[in-house]
Amino acid sequence: MSKPKIFVIYYSTYGHVHTLAQSVLKGILATNQATAELYQIAETLSPETLEKMHAPDKPNIPEITAEKLVEADAILLGFPTRYGMAPAQVKALFDSTGKLWAEGALIGKPVGLFFSTASQHGGQEATAFTFMPHLAHHGMIFVPLGYADKRMSDNGVVLGGSPWGSGTVAGPTGDRVPSAVELEIAELQGKKFVEVAVKLARRNVPTDVTTGGAASAGAGAGAVGATAGAANAAGATNDTTNAATDTAGAAAGDKPAGDASQTAEQPKHGRIGRLVARLKGMFV
Repeated sequence: MSKPKIFVIYYSTYGHVHTLAQSVLKGILATNQATAELYQIAETLSPETLEKMHAPDKPNIPEITAEKLVEADAILLGFPTRYGMAPAQVKALFDSTGKLWAEGALIGKPVGLFFSTASQHGGQEATAFTFMPHLAHHGMIFVPLGYADKRMSDNGVVLGGSPWGSGTVAGPTGDRVPSAVELEIAELQGKKFVEVAVKLARRNVPTDVTTGGAASAGAGAGAVGATAGAANAAGATNDTTNAATDTAGAAAGDKPAGDASQTAEQPKHGRIGRLVARLKGMFV
């Protein structure tokens, strides 16, 4: 069985999430149980705006497209928070996945998240929570980090990340770089994610919700129709046999040969018709 292919996809303005992504990628590759590819999400801000923000140039890493997402067996997605939500660049990517949604192309793919905020209370958990609708509507499976590293509970140091995913704290001016502990936890997330991806990632399983669903429904209807047709044919045969037997019994002056259960199975109008015929015969 081939190794699952994991995409590490990120958006980063000042490079903090890019650094986390490198550690996540390192963790995936260290397991030797999956292949990994690194992509960045396209920028939507103008060069003039980025210059005013003093944002550094983007690294030479390929940009992800909606169509490319289908090739991944699993995805680790990282981005900074914007008021407790994903930034517009990430939303723009998912807003372009309408065709994939219509086809059910991303259903069942495991997804993990990692983040960057300005402070420890800057909304890393809220950002994960508000991103869930994107995954739910695509039928993707969210894989949280949990408290995989006991250092995540250390309140004595500035530390990004949460059970929702690894993270870093960039500081109010963006001058704080990810700490060694934050990078180690990000690497651990990559390793832990592989364990789940190996179990859950779908490989070589085509998904076509529209066609597949219609085909399944058609097959089901055909099966029901065939069963009903067989039942009707059997019922018609039984009606003919029982009618002939009852007629012979009436001619001999006996009770109908069919028992009560057989009679109950006959259509109501058939029983009445036979009763009327017998009464006419008695009073001729």
